[in-house]
Amino acid sequence: MARYHLERLSVMLVEDNAFVRDTMANLLRSFEIRKLVTCENGVQAIDFLKSAGGPNNPGGVDLIISDLIMSPANGLLLLRWVRAAKESPNRFMPFIMMSGAADNDYVNAARDMGVSEFLAKPFSVDSVYKRLMELIDFPRQFVTTHNYHGPDRRRRNEPAPNNVERRETTDDDITIVYSGEKKKGKTDSGVWYFRLPNRLKDKVGGMGMKGGGSLPQDLLDQAEQELERSSASFHDWALEYLSQLSNLCTEALLAPGARGDHFHKINLLAHELRGQGGTFGYPLISIFGKMLYECTVEGCKETDAAVEVVKAHIDAMRAVLREKIMGDGGVLGRELLQGLQLAVKEKTGQILKVDDQNQGW
Repeated sequence: MARYHLERLSVMLVEDNAFVRDTMANLLRSFEIRKLVTCENGVQAIDFLKSAGGPNNPGGVDLIISDLIMSPANGLLLLRWVRAAKESPNRFMPFIMMSGAADNDYVNAARDMGVSEFLAKPFSVDSVYKRLMELIDFPRQFVTTHNYHGPDRRRRNEPAPNNVERRETTDDDITIVYSGEKKKGKTDSGVWYFRLPNRLKDKVGGMGMKGGGSLPQDLLDQAEQELERSSASFHDWALEYLSQLSNLCTEALLAPGARGDHFHKINLLAHELRGQGGTFGYPLISIFGKMLYECTVEGCKETDAAVEVVKAHIDAMRAVLREKIMGDGGVLGRELLQGLQLAVKEKTGQILKVDDQNQGW
């Protein structure tokens, strides 16, 4: 298997959380990616892309890795701009969307806007590596219709969902573009397939190569070590977020008629904790963060009891950090989860459930 050289790539990383941005940047550098542009939000990213030009320019970008939930412009708006704007330097740009809110609605929204890959938080060295290799080894043809421009939403000629074919055109009706040449369909279907040269693979040293390539194991080991070093800082970062949550609870109790902004900020902090805990060896933080995120979505109750529910989640996560409960926590982890569920039931009468796939027990 050939050895890829990712130092030849130029990557844009867009992430509003400084701690996560630095962690991901260091991980990518462990893969020998040297040309790395970092931005705090979609606005900064768009401004840079406008000035940098296409991927063939010295300052151009080969691929984008972007968080989904950011302000003032989130990852979906950035993706839409890359795929549709006249100023976009490359409407075929490979684009990885990452988010702790890897729910179907978010995944489908990104998919329908033309995302190349979706990276769920908490991420790992392996999950980041696999997404990059997928882009390099198995780029999908681009599809352009009246209402969509992006990678083919079916991978590698997979059958239609539930074996129900909803496409109204066949390859005979579609205009197919191969680089500078094009083959027109029998009818004007309004559908174009772009089967372009694999620029990423050529650039990292796979030109003319059949099959996939890889990175040396020692680089992957270095990336794991880099992530472990970041884990040492996660404890203090998470405690700071819990302190912010606690302050928001205190402020909310003093403003019984105007808690919307407080719960919105609580929800954003829960989203961050949900996305990061597992990355740094604290999956219980991700589980409790996800539970808090779902309790505080738009339209949630904003009663005193609801504030107490937030405080119960804070207490549970502080216990995880205080006891340094890494991994699934075993018996102690189950006790903390059951204690949190009991506290919520006492305050609201509701039972919070956790997906079995997230527990690991």
